[in-house]
Amino acid sequence: MPGLYLQEFSPGQVIRHELRRTITESDNMLFSNMTLNPQPLHIDFDFAAKTEWGKPLVNSLFTLGLLVGISVNDTTIGTTIGNLGMTDVVFPHPMFHGDTLRVETEVISVRESKSKNDRGIVEFEHRGYNQDDVLVAKCRRQAMMRKKAV
Repeated sequence: MPGLYLQEFSPGQVIRHELRRTITESDNMLFSNMTLNPQPLHIDFDFAAKTEWGKPLVNSLFTLGLLVGISVNDTTIGTTIGNLGMTDVVFPHPMFHGDTLRVETEVISVRESKSKNDRGIVEFEHRGYNQDDVLVAKCRRQAMMRKKAV
């Protein structure tokens, strides 16, 4: 199923994504190692056990990627031209192995391109919550979206 076209977005629209994902230890270790991130908070159980968290934290960049990735099926699959940027990225609460991420997306703004009439820009706010409905991640993302042919 294709994503939405520019004309199908409206400011204030909230999309609650049905796709959810439980994060495993393997996810965290693989992502941290693939990105050459040796932060012991993510990959060293002994080190992490001695922190205020008492266990490894999920790499926040994995959480960010998953946050945006979960939104794609309902918003931009096949209809985006490209991401323009992300701003206001925050992680107010950590994720841990075994936590499940659910996501909702709010459309902040929609505008047509000033230079090309076949596209426009949508600003999204993606919000991620764990299984206890605690906000774990939030970001604003600007995407160049195709307009539906008339």
